[in-house]
Amino acid sequence: MTSGSCANKRKRTTHLAVSLLLVIQIALGGPATALAAGTPTVNLYVDETSGQVFTKPGPGRTHLGTFKRVETDGEPAPVAPAAAPKKPAKVRTVPAATGPAPAVPAAPAPPPGVVPAETAPPPGVVPAGTVPPPAGETAPVPVEAAAPEKPEAEKGVIQAVVKEALASKWYERISLRGYVQTRYTALLDKDSDADWFVPADRSVRDGGGIYLRRARMIFSGDITDHLYIYIQPDLNAAPADGDFSVQLRDAYADISIDEKKEFRFRVGQSKVPFGWVNMQSSQNRIPLERPEAFNSAVEGERDVGVFFYWAPAEIRERFRYLVSSGLKGSGDYGVTALGVYNGQGLNRLDQNNDVYVVGRVSYPFKLGGGQFFEPGIQGYWGRFVPRVAAIGDPAVTPSAPKSGVLDRRLAISAVLYPQPFGFETEWTVGDGPELVDDQRIESKSLWGGYAQAYYQWKSPWGVVFPFVRWQYYDGGRKFARNAPFTLLNEWDFGVEWAFLQNLEFTIDYAYSARRTNTNTYPYDDIVDGSRIGFQLQFSY
Repeated sequence: MTSGSCANKRKRTTHLAVSLLLVIQIALGGPATALAAGTPTVNLYVDETSGQVFTKPGPGRTHLGTFKRVETDGEPAPVAPAAAPKKPAKVRTVPAATGPAPAVPAAPAPPPGVVPAETAPPPGVVPAGTVPPPAGETAPVPVEAAAPEKPEAEKGVIQAVVKEALASKWYERISLRGYVQTRYTALLDKDSDADWFVPADRSVRDGGGIYLRRARMIFSGDITDHLYIYIQPDLNAAPADGDFSVQLRDAYADISIDEKKEFRFRVGQSKVPFGWVNMQSSQNRIPLERPEAFNSAVEGERDVGVFFYWAPAEIRERFRYLVSSGLKGSGDYGVTALGVYNGQGLNRLDQNNDVYVVGRVSYPFKLGGGQFFEPGIQGYWGRFVPRVAAIGDPAVTPSAPKSGVLDRRLAISAVLYPQPFGFETEWTVGDGPELVDDQRIESKSLWGGYAQAYYQWKSPWGVVFPFVRWQYYDGGRKFARNAPFTLLNEWDFGVEWAFLQNLEFTIDYAYSARRTNTNTYPYDDIVDGSRIGFQLQFSY
């Protein structure tokens, strides 16, 4: 072969190699000049025998994938740098049948930014370190290359498009959660003939059985940047006049007037900001029921009204943490709360066109050791219209002013969160409706409160909260018919055990030194009575 023909052959080989590299350049997103020479996308195939790359399918060729050029902000996406060159492997030459092995022309240098495809070794040359498979075995088949991951810029674009497409879908803005409580109470003993009656716990009764205490579903979410909604029905409520019914617990909107949502108005039926324990969800509370000195102020904890809440953004986040971390927080009801509400109670219409006024200040401090302490003060003022019914023999219906009876309270709160030891106490004093001489209902003095100690133990079998609580109340129960006087002195001993995620079991033993039955006339007392309650709660 002449030197000219050898030169032409080397020239054709060089042209073929450069063309192949340009194709790979297009597939990997190289410079704009390379893109102009080809199409935006290209399919690549590899020959399983020689390892060469082709742009068309053929016998023995495996599809590598479809490649396309990606641009970011109008500029070509950077090409990943080629791996650091390895030290050339030593080769050994296998003698041919006749004469020495032909010389192998050097491959041309690839253009900048292009990773050269591997080429098959020339005939007669075997890479050092390559060992043929033993007799009777098959050489391993190379695994097809995985499709390249999408660049981060492209992923971001896809996520933005998906978010925009779903922005108008209601199910992307509204969440659903809830919980169910199943309860059983065993009455142990009492030293009187009075009937057991606990205003908030219908499982405490003679002839009781397994009782579905609550079955809540909560729909909530941000409709816009300034409008948040919260709706909570109770699918197994126990109203005063029946056994079970579907009942509306919450239905309100939070209207924020700033971007950080530090200032907001809550409009609708919601919790009245009076008492830390009244704000605390029954899903987080450890004893089975709230202390009656505070629950008697707003039985059911809720009313229809308009409330203004303020708290700095970082404190709102702290309120959320005290709940989500399992520290049994009361929730975000602002550092400062001020509002007006009807005052007649949950799911009841106003009777005198005279609203209640309520105010509350509470702040969760973080102490030096990391433990949280939250003191608070609150109060309300209004006129309550009691419900009346005939009592006595001969039957007499107690009288009450149509404009309502003066009802006002002041209360203080102090909560040391369980890290691991915790303590909480609240006390209230004031005046409220009370039955006098079975004849009339007047505003009489009242006072009471509770103290509770508990401990958080993170055991190998789940989180355990042993607790003890003492509660006392001396005053009228305004939400009962005829607002009878009640005297309560009661101890609770128990433990809550969260043995699985979203699954809790509580045992609560209650000893009543005295408890008034405010459900039926003659409103007599239980003395030295005891009972035990069991509850299983699951959340979703």
